[in-house]
Amino acid sequence: MASVLLLAADLVPHYLGLALPVAFTAAIFMAAARMGDDSELDAMLATGRSIARIAAPYFILALFVCVFNLYLFGRLQPLARYDYHVKMDAVLQTNWDAKIEENRFIDIAHGFSFSADRVEDGGRRFIGVFMERRQNGIEEITTAVRGQLESNPDTRKMRLKLEDGLRVRQTPDGAIATTRFVDGYVEDFSKTRAPYRDRGETATERTLPELWLAMCKTCDPDSAAEFHSRLARALLPLLLPLLALPLGMASKRGRRTPGVVFASLALLLLNHTLQFGKSLAESGRLPAALAVWTPFLLFALLSLWIFRGSLAWPGDSPVSRTVGVLERLIERLKPRRLSNVAKAAP
Repeated sequence: MASVLLLAADLVPHYLGLALPVAFTAAIFMAAARMGDDSELDAMLATGRSIARIAAPYFILALFVCVFNLYLFGRLQPLARYDYHVKMDAVLQTNWDAKIEENRFIDIAHGFSFSADRVEDGGRRFIGVFMERRQNGIEEITTAVRGQLESNPDTRKMRLKLEDGLRVRQTPDGAIATTRFVDGYVEDFSKTRAPYRDRGETATERTLPELWLAMCKTCDPDSAAEFHSRLARALLPLLLPLLALPLGMASKRGRRTPGVVFASLALLLLNHTLQFGKSLAESGRLPAALAVWTPFLLFALLSLWIFRGSLAWPGDSPVSRTVGVLERLIERLKPRRLSNVAKAAP
């Protein structure tokens, strides 16, 4: 259970990077919508405050979010991603004992060779144990009627408890010693885990400074794509007030649903286009800067257009006006359809 919780904790930075833009947009939208519902927006506009002045605190907050994003995407995410792979590798190599087969020798750490006539309890209990160990010129053979794997509470490593056994030990000078025992332990019986690879083998595990060095020195397309993609996502909060604030202010006129739908689709489209641009840069089809920053700039122009449109008509936006035009067009088409149906009736 603890391993699962640690693995889940390493995934938090990844999902936080995906959820943070959505949460920040929703917060601005709901705050602007609440000001409209309580007529606070009308009162501020009546006192001479412009939309740009109202938006200033949101841009200041966006700057703080960008600083946090630089740490999140630049350092926390790659370190957590590597730590996740290290823990997953450790978990996969922990349950080696469940793979023990009956009447087959396996090599274990510290020079042990192990075999059992019968394996029970999911690889924890054994009947007819035979063990051989060769280390530093010393050969040792141990047999036992029964054996059981258990965790050592002191070292937190696996140890083998043997019952009704015989141990034969031969030293380098040829001397042989025989020992019978009723209960005995073979300490440090855990299989040696192969060390996991070093961090940074893939671009997703490198920090922003490491990506910059790899991009400048080796012209690695994967590093360049990863660097520009992370930087674009880190700076995205600066554009969100331009989009969310006008859509939230327009919701006081019954346009809340279109605003929510438009903002969600815009963020979803931007996320997919950034991923697509990153894949184009990794394959070498386009330069990383062009492939990643083109959709970012298009989103910035769209947000700026919506924000400028709300400056001329406070509490309104190009999205709400477009929705209004479509609604009026649908209302005009309804009577015609009804009249056509009435004429067609016998």
